[in-house]
Amino acid sequence: MSTVFLDRDGVINENLPGYVRHWGEFCFIPGACEAIARLTAAGHRIVVCTNQAGLATGELSMRNLADIHQRMLAEIAKAHGHVERVYYCSHGKQAGCFCRKPRPGMLLRARSELGCDLTDAIFVGDGATDVQAAISAGVLPILVLTGRGVEQLKQCTPAMQRSLFVEENLLSASEAILRGAYTSKIAALV
Repeated sequence: MSTVFLDRDGVINENLPGYVRHWGEFCFIPGACEAIARLTAAGHRIVVCTNQAGLATGELSMRNLADIHQRMLAEIAKAHGHVERVYYCSHGKQAGCFCRKPRPGMLLRARSELGCDLTDAIFVGDGATDVQAAISAGVLPILVLTGRGVEQLKQCTPAMQRSLFVEENLLSASEAILRGAYTSKIAALV
């Protein structure tokens, strides 16, 4: 059973110009719950890793973040999906912490706390920071074109683009994962 790491904003839910500050602003990207349910049914472990700088700026409260995640997980469960854990970085963009993507802290924490095997793991994100965190942790990155994906793809360095796989959205990424499209690519990383 492999681990599929997911970014939240732009992968599971729509990005906002600022931050998703409460549940009323949270809107699932079409197909996201279905994708997580399919991955769950196939035996994959799902772990969310998300930067939440709105906590540091005061634009998002810890209480609201907990409510958003609780409701998100409940909706995913209604669709028969399961997210094992949601990791988030509460630090600001300039904090220099080890947990904030593009650093791999959240993925390494999942490896330590949950026993996730990173050698066959995949990280689905919509940003260059997700790609960089995945590469730093030895995880196969998939960039989706939802959220910031199109804009971020243009900003990826040639070295990042060589290590990058692109899918339209989380649902198409899940379909590719389930048909084994990335199995040989993961083996090449090890």
